[in-house]
Amino acid sequence: MREFLAVYLKGFSMGAADVVPGVSGATIALIVGIYDRLIRAITAIDPRSFRPALRPHEPEARAALRDELERIDLPFLLTLGLGISTAIVILSRVMYVAATTYPVPTYGFFFGLIAASAIVLYGEVETWTGGRVAVSLVAIGLAFVVTGVTASGASHGPIMVFIAGAVAICAMVLPGVSGAFFLLILGQYEYMTGTLSTFIDGVIGLLNGGALAPVIDAGSVVTVFGAGAVLGLFTMAHAVGYALDRYRAATLAFLVSLMVGALRLPAVEVWTNLGNSSIGTPAVALIAGVVGAGAVLLVDWYTDDLEY
Repeated sequence: MREFLAVYLKGFSMGAADVVPGVSGATIALIVGIYDRLIRAITAIDPRSFRPALRPHEPEARAALRDELERIDLPFLLTLGLGISTAIVILSRVMYVAATTYPVPTYGFFFGLIAASAIVLYGEVETWTGGRVAVSLVAIGLAFVVTGVTASGASHGPIMVFIAGAVAICAMVLPGVSGAFFLLILGQYEYMTGTLSTFIDGVIGLLNGGALAPVIDAGSVVTVFGAGAVLGLFTMAHAVGYALDRYRAATLAFLVSLMVGALRLPAVEVWTNLGNSSIGTPAVALIAGVVGAGAVLLVDWYTDDLEY
């Protein structure tokens, strides 16, 4: 039980980080010492290995299934996932209220987080070649254009939500890049944090005799997002891991440059909301940005000697 509690709390820390754009849950996994175990468990999952579950009446099939669950470290994954989910459920409400009620300091904080993360991760690219510079410029331009579109109104249809879930899960294997950052690029951050809050409120209300409709409406969106995340875990996360193994510098340059181009979105949010409240001032935005950058630099200093 002590081990399960420790894993749960580490998962909670990872989930708390993943709710904030610019802070990676994978980085927290490095800090708390479970990154290697997490990657081994994720990459060990093979849906084809669960075929014995189709024959539960056979003793051999049950034994094979039990061995497979032990091989993929299922108790660890379930406990960690529960911790991550708890943090996301609790903190998504906080971040939604902050982003919608206090956009200037919140997006100023996001700007500092993302900018400092980009600076730190650019340092991981030891040698800059012409190809890597070209890849970086393409990524900056791509993220700049995409965030320009999403800032003016992104689609929240099922396909976009599904894609957002598949992309955001990649943060599980990318120290320095957060799932919330990808949601921010795709224009789904406020929508998904708000939808999750609505779903939780609906479930609580249902227990107190409330209506079922809000639970179904918000729950369908959360389900689509979760389905995308599951698919991304078996596809995109593995693809990114493969690219990092084979073309680490170029892949890292591309991903970090996405962060640079995406700075357009928090900058626009700060600019358009200046003067809308007593704390919607340039000074507040600047202070929040410095605090966000300082948080990233502190984590980088703490993890500077860790290998991944």
